[in-house]
Amino acid sequence: MGSFLKHLNIVSFMLIFFALPLNLALQVGFYSSSCPNAENIVPQMVQQRFNADRSVAAALLRMHFHDCFIRGCDASILIDTTSNNQAEKDAGANGTVREYALIDQIKAALERSCNQTVSCADIITLATREAVSLSGGPRYNVPTGRLDGLISRAAEVNLPGPSSTVSQINQAFRTRGMTLNDMVLLVGGGHSIGVAHCNFFQDRLSNFQGTGAPDSTMDRALLTRLQGLCGNANPSTFLDQNTSFVLDNEIYNQLRKNRGILQIDQELALDPLSAPMVSNLAANNNLFRQSFVNALIKMGNLPGTGGEIRKNCRKRN
Repeated sequence: MGSFLKHLNIVSFMLIFFALPLNLALQVGFYSSSCPNAENIVPQMVQQRFNADRSVAAALLRMHFHDCFIRGCDASILIDTTSNNQAEKDAGANGTVREYALIDQIKAALERSCNQTVSCADIITLATREAVSLSGGPRYNVPTGRLDGLISRAAEVNLPGPSSTVSQINQAFRTRGMTLNDMVLLVGGGHSIGVAHCNFFQDRLSNFQGTGAPDSTMDRALLTRLQGLCGNANPSTFLDQNTSFVLDNEIYNQLRKNRGILQIDQELALDPLSAPMVSNLAANNNLFRQSFVNALIKMGNLPGTGGEIRKNCRKRN
């Protein structure tokens, strides 16, 4: 009840001072009194899953990005489709988002520890923080206190695609109050771990932009390897060819050698708007590590439209 009243007071405050940004409600250690074990339970369960499958880190990063970019960070991506509503998770762009079961398991453990206190939106954020750390990224404090969203519509899902231009993706970030630098960090750095299936870059291998020829900007050795890999099937390949499970700046070094898998990744190194940032990040891993975390926290603070703490992350109360 105490946590519910705390969230209620926050909502009342925002209704009165409606001009203030919603993320003013967030604070590091939000659950220190209402659910002191929350920031221990989440890391333990993510660690267990990571021990079984290291790719879970990339999956959580992807889930966090896909959630925050639609209605802010409000866990709307977790809501299941019903007979009268197709939810975000069933939009085409979210077809490869996974680890919903892990979020369910974490939520169940938190409910046993402190009933209806920790929001699903904060679970995603805390789990992503752990994913970054487990992948070799820095450990960082993340503010919590988000509320869970009441709305989830597949029709609202409009995410940058693998063939988007730098200008298009930059505009998508700008409309959410984020900068070009944030974009280069989150798009490039977010692909430091994880894979892409052939269908996301197949056109670069044979019929780039309808030319009937491969993408001339792709490294020839990489092109040959990917052509042999894809064939008539749809397997996947690591986006970072060298340090595939480590969240570091190596992806930017590969982009400078024209070894980007996705078109948008390679465009980061080719477009004059973003190329200087790629060069700076490629040259300094410490700069990348701290800058990536800062951009991730900034994205995590995008104000959501949440209004409750779900007991079940897959449906409204």
